[in-house]
Amino acid sequence: MGERGVGWFASAIFLLISCSVIWAEQTPAEAIALEQQGKLPEAAQAWRSVIRNHPRDAGAFASLGVILSKEQKYQEAASAYKKALALNPKLPGMQLNLGLAEFKQGNFQAAITPLRSALAADPQGPQASTLLGLSYYGAKRFAEAVKYLDVAAKADPGNAELHQVLAQSCLLAKEYSCALDEFKQILQQNPGSASAHMLSGEALDGLGRTPEAIEEFETAEKISPQEPNVHFGLGYLYWKSQKYDEAKREFESQLAADPNDPMALTYLGDIEMQGSNPEQAVVLLRRAVGIKKDIRLAYVDLGAVFTQQKQYNDAIAALNRAVQLEPDHPDAHYRLGRVYQAMGNEEQSKKEFAKVRELHEKAESLASKMPVAPPPQQ
Repeated sequence: MGERGVGWFASAIFLLISCSVIWAEQTPAEAIALEQQGKLPEAAQAWRSVIRNHPRDAGAFASLGVILSKEQKYQEAASAYKKALALNPKLPGMQLNLGLAEFKQGNFQAAITPLRSALAADPQGPQASTLLGLSYYGAKRFAEAVKYLDVAAKADPGNAELHQVLAQSCLLAKEYSCALDEFKQILQQNPGSASAHMLSGEALDGLGRTPEAIEEFETAEKISPQEPNVHFGLGYLYWKSQKYDEAKREFESQLAADPNDPMALTYLGDIEMQGSNPEQAVVLLRRAVGIKKDIRLAYVDLGAVFTQQKQYNDAIAALNRAVQLEPDHPDAHYRLGRVYQAMGNEEQSKKEFAKVRELHEKAESLASKMPVAPPPQQ
């Protein structure tokens, strides 16, 4: 074959390949049709084909994100939405879609910015307001969560789950009157709600009305003995009221349901220590810090027991860990002062006692001890 023939052959091959690529390209109409037929993987592939040929088509990226969200591929969906917004920041609905994709992944902090943008674009949009409140809740920014969840809950008075999250946010933001108001609404809809009685108990404890809080938790326990954390909450309130026998019973019930509950182990260990059973206290407290290494009370109690046993180095290590966790509590400093005093280290002892005089005891509420539930999925 001559040089001219070789050139003609190469041109023919290039034309054939080009035609194959053109024939393989799919259109937005085909992608939409596949989605309508419920063929989501095929629709996603079709939108990817459109994007390959039109890489600056913001709408194609947006449509791909919607398909991926329907497939619950939220990380990929979020990436597609971000590319769509980079190409067209004013694309309708994209900020809400991105916020929802981040929320579905549990990326609550990341969800806040796009959801704020979505709400600014549509201040009356109920979904953006609800999701923003739930994202603040999931990010443990409870005071901000209350602001948005309050609006959402008023717009949907029959949504008991939303009112419960609002009540929990109020509790953790230390807005106890707000929590009690929500509790009343929940009980109006469901008078036998054990969780509503528990929420009320937490709020009452936060207001310093611990005897009433105990009554609420006792009611919750009667309604639903298997309710998560009802035994721990009631045990803590009894412990706080120095009703140690009753508290011990409740913590043991909590551990029967969850043998590795570190907080129940800690408070049960504290009761054993105060009941002059130091060996059992050490067993329980060591189990607690083996599971969760940041329980200040467990280290304080271990320091106290080790001091009694004249294991001064172990006592100092435990008490220093307690100080490291929460420097503003005076009890660990006081016990350290006693240890150094027993060791004859008067200089260090005086420093610790001086620190005790500087500090004021901080009040602790049940709400700060109870676990925080994840926000409900929308």
